[in-house]
Amino acid sequence: MLWIVLGVMCFAAVVFAIWPFLRDQSKHVTLMLVATLFVVGASAGLYSSIGSPDIEDGTGAQAGEMSAVVESLAARLDSNPDDIEGWRMLGRSYMTLGDYGRAVQAYERVVQLDSGQNAQSLVELGEAMLADSGQNLGPRIVALFENALVLEPSNPAALFWGGIGAFNRGDRSLAADRWERLLGTNPPENIRDVLITRIAEWRGEEAPAPEAAMPSASSPPVTPAETVPEPSAPEPAPDTIVAASVGLSDAAAQSLPAEGAVFIIARDPGQPSPPIAVTRQRLSQLPAVIRLSDSSSMVAGRELSGFAEFELEARVSLTGQPGKQPGDWFGTVMVRPAENNSVTISIDTQAQ
Repeated sequence: MLWIVLGVMCFAAVVFAIWPFLRDQSKHVTLMLVATLFVVGASAGLYSSIGSPDIEDGTGAQAGEMSAVVESLAARLDSNPDDIEGWRMLGRSYMTLGDYGRAVQAYERVVQLDSGQNAQSLVELGEAMLADSGQNLGPRIVALFENALVLEPSNPAALFWGGIGAFNRGDRSLAADRWERLLGTNPPENIRDVLITRIAEWRGEEAPAPEAAMPSASSPPVTPAETVPEPSAPEPAPDTIVAASVGLSDAAAQSLPAEGAVFIIARDPGQPSPPIAVTRQRLSQLPAVIRLSDSSSMVAGRELSGFAEFELEARVSLTGQPGKQPGDWFGTVMVRPAENNSVTISIDTQAQ
């Protein structure tokens, strides 16, 4: 049984994770990030996450199950060392577990098998190295993103980190150029505002008023899930199985800390364990639109697109671990992709 995480790192998650940088005027600021890229359909879609959440309170078996699955995959790769997708899956699994050193090793193998000619592989290795180095954008990491841009000039993650790298070198013009191209990938509304403001600063121009930074009517604003009418959920990208607008209820927002892990979990009601797909976000990223595709599937051969109906849960983990614990806040919704694959989830219930 092989677990897989959300395919290519979610760009939205990356940008949300480095808010302190985006607000800091210093050239020498230490980057704050989680290695994840935004939707595969937005051209790279950034990272994400695997877990094995408990389906019932008190089971306590999921952490061991997850570790066993990852070790099983690692053992299989020992006898099949040229399985590039297996190594990619292993790297994403280690990223989710927070074992960044092993994630780097797995992605190094992916890049080796790709002969360094796949932009997304370079990006994933770069972000794993960022996480492992304590968010230090060192020379080799910069080179990985630069090479990714040579191979794929429109890769959102490479544009994002390439822009930061250029800024750190003092080349504000190049940084602004890259983030302007990033705007063309249609990032979320609040990310657009930050990008536009920073681009103006880098060009020595006056930042536009917030209204000027708003997206077009075709890109609906993201507001707390409990206030978002279902028709206003954004239209999913072609490869998206479900797009969920996830937000906190007032009670949850008042009770929860400023930061924490949020697991988005798709389950088959008839066979809830293991989950079909899992991705992890940060609490500070909410409200947000979370997109799941087949690349989010956790078990090879058990893709999300193969299910006519599944339950989607959004859960804030107070421990940061995938297993459900008393005190966690969650919300659920049933999804039938053929009928409606744009849904909203309000995290409004506390587990007992």
